[in-house]
Order: sequence, then structure tokens, then C-alpha cells
Amino acid sequence: MSKKKVSGSGDDVLKTYIQEIKRFSLLSFAEELELSRQIQQGSAKARRKLVESNLRLVVKIARFYVRDDISFLDIIQEGNIGLMHAAEKYDYAKNVRFSTYAAWWIRQYIARFLVNRRRVIRLPHRKEEIYRKIQRSYHTLSQTLMHQPRSDEIAEAIGVTVEDVESILTMTSTPISLEPENEEDENPSFMELHEDYTYNPEQAMLREDSRQEALNCLANLKDRERRILMYRYELGGCEHHTLKKIGDKMGISPETVRQIELRALKKIRTHAEEIRSCLNAG
Repeated sequence: MSKKKVSGSGDDVLKTYIQEIKRFSLLSFAEELELSRQIQQGSAKARRKLVESNLRLVVKIARFYVRDDISFLDIIQEGNIGLMHAAEKYDYAKNVRFSTYAAWWIRQYIARFLVNRRRVIRLPHRKEEIYRKIQRSYHTLSQTLMHQPRSDEIAEAIGVTVEDVESILTMTSTPISLEPENEEDENPSFMELHEDYTYNPEQAMLREDSRQEALNCLANLKDRERRILMYRYELGGCEHHTLKKIGDKMGISPETVRQIELRALKKIRTHAEEIRSCLNAG
């Protein structure tokens, strides 16, 4: 699927809009944090400034969702609603750039809009409820199973038959390519257009912060201690290893691995809980 050129009678309006939003200056990180403080104190002016300074971000993201049958300006508008929502929830204490935080909300609002607009078949109330359960289950299982869940796994999780799951998914399918045809095509896949009810950027940032803190506090450990903790708690991109698997790799017994692990955790006692939390952060 190649990128589509935005065209049609709305071109002049679109050009005018893009020219208008260019007059809003981009913000520094320090300015974003200060605006967040003011927003949390109830400042509507600060919220408006944070939104206006990031309207170009919405246009940039929206370009990857262009559809022949949906106005690009409508897509931008939905993205702007996501941007406003992000401005309300942005917390300076997280110490991350606003654009990083807002991008997820912008995509989420656009994706929800596209799904609602492109679904040709309207489901009966009962099947609509099952469809929502399928969506929630899909995203939950994706995170717990670490792979795209199969129909039978979803069916078991929500208590319906496999036939029901497959029938409803077939009825709600939209004519969107499952995969881009080339690496440069950044149009979203079908599954990306299903609303994620389980993920939120606050949790992602907290997990990443915990991982970084854990890695930082490993710096003063001996090499063997550091390696064992990285294997045990999936730090630095390592896969989770059992005591036996680590022992086989390092030529020591599982019990020795366990003792080294406990000794290392004792050395960094003040950070041990952060490291343990990373075990479930993947």
C-alpha cells in the first residue's frame, strides 16, 4: 500500500490550517514541564499553549492514517482531541517530553475514530458486547502471552465458542492491509486499529523508569552478580533464565546461582524492589 496524497476540495482549508498552526512556537522540555505544573493548578491558558504548540505533531502522525474515503481534516480533528486529552493528563513529575507522551493518545483517538467510521456491518447489541470483550481480551492476552492470541485462546478467556469469535471478527473486518507492502509504508495494520483498553502511557513510562533505575544500580556489582541479576530479571534485553539455565551457562550449580543472586540483591537492598518489579514489566 503506497502512501496516498491528500487531495480534494479540502486542500485549501488544509493548507490554511497548516500555515496557521506553524505560527505557534515549539516548546523546550523545561517549558513543557512548567506548563504541566500550571495545568495541574488549573490554568486553562497553560493547557491551550501546550496544545497549540503541538498541533503540528498531530498532523505528522495523522499523515500515516490517510484514507481515500475519510477526510484528512476529520482525522486531524480526532488527533487534536487526543492531544487535548494528553495535555490534561501530562504529569511533569514523569520527566518525559510531552510529544513522547501525547503521541500514544493521538494515535489512540485516531484509531478509534477510523474503526467506528469504517465498520460497514453494525452488530446486534449482544454481539457488540462480545466484540468489545474480544478487543479487551486480545490486548490483555497479547501482553501476558507475549504473542498474538489465537481465536481459541480468546474464546476461552471470555467464555464463548471459537466459532463465535471467528464469526464476529469476520463480520467486523475492515478493508485495511494486514501488513505494509514496503518498509517505508507506515500505514497502521488492522490490529493497530483496534482500541487498546489495557495499555496506557503512564504505565509504560513507569516500567521504563524502573528498568533504567535497576540497570543503574547494577553498576557497582561484580560481573558475575550483575550477569545473574540481568538474566533473572530480564534487564538490558536479556530473556528470563531459570537458576538451572544460568548455572549451565556459567558452569556453576543452581544453588550457587541462587546464593549469588541473594548476595547481589542484599548489596543493593534499597533498589531491590525496583529490580524485582521489572520481572513483570515486559
